[in-house]
Amino acid sequence: MLPTLSKAARTIIAIIVLFFIVETLLILSNGRTSTHFYEFHHDPPPEPTDALDWSRFAYSQYVTNTPYLCNSVMLFETLDRLESKADRIMMYPSEFLPNENDNGTQSRLLRKARDEYKVKLVPIEIQSRSGGDSTWAESFTKLLAFNQTQYDRVLSLDSDATMLQHMDELFSMPPCPLALPRAYWLSPNERVLTSALLLIQPSHFEFDRIMKSIDASGRSDYDMEIMNRLYGDSALILPHRPYTMLTGELRNDDHSKYLGNSNETWNPDKVLKEAKFVHFSDWPVPKPWITPTSSIIEEKKPSCHMSISSGRLDDCRDRDYWLGLYADFTKRRKDICGDDI
Repeated sequence: MLPTLSKAARTIIAIIVLFFIVETLLILSNGRTSTHFYEFHHDPPPEPTDALDWSRFAYSQYVTNTPYLCNSVMLFETLDRLESKADRIMMYPSEFLPNENDNGTQSRLLRKARDEYKVKLVPIEIQSRSGGDSTWAESFTKLLAFNQTQYDRVLSLDSDATMLQHMDELFSMPPCPLALPRAYWLSPNERVLTSALLLIQPSHFEFDRIMKSIDASGRSDYDMEIMNRLYGDSALILPHRPYTMLTGELRNDDHSKYLGNSNETWNPDKVLKEAKFVHFSDWPVPKPWITPTSSIIEEKKPSCHMSISSGRLDDCRDRDYWLGLYADFTKRRKDICGDDI
């Protein structure tokens, strides 16, 4: 005959059984084991609720010339296709006129942005400086987004990029004058911020600080240097993964800087699925609207890797994604902007 259990023993057994029942139900309902809850650090911020007043938020683009006008229109087409809820504003040179009777490239693309992709056009004067690198001489124009005080928050994006998912969830981040990712590809010890993506709370106070900093800057200082000088110790840091990835990452052999650790196995399928904003940066490969020489592409395209399953150099996913990003940009550029760009 089995011994009679005490009341305390029966209570302990009942608690243990109840625990396992609850744990089993949680696993079945979530379709995952409890260990997966530790993966939350890879998830983007929660999707914003419909209670937000979306007219208070905007994606921002700045334009300095015709090629970049096309790039901006392409990004706005993507936002429209992805059904982003926030406003869209384009700061463009005041001499570019969306004249209804002008079939020139500039007028046509401005009207296309306004009429097809619901973009609000904001004429501005290009912010430039003499001396230094001509490539970045007009990059200060981007910082005019700090003066768009008709919005509570503006998300400024570089246009030499491809957007794979909208980033509406960023507009519900905690208040901060500026949020942006780090330039993960540089030395981690330097903790440099990248200006490729800027989540801005526009204000006259911050804009005045920026303009004064520009006036006092050196010949080799541009928008990225200004952001680091003013906000290096106070900005809200956004995770570069998934918000800013360089196309050059696909050419790397060591991905620990992007992954954020040296233990995770690089999986381009997973990385490109989660990435939201991919910036074309592949020096000496030119930007995707500039036709490269075939030798440059052949020399600089990502290598294939050893496949674990076959033991052969037939894992070419990095190469295929890299070539695919450039091919997609080229095709969309022609489809959206036309043959005369």
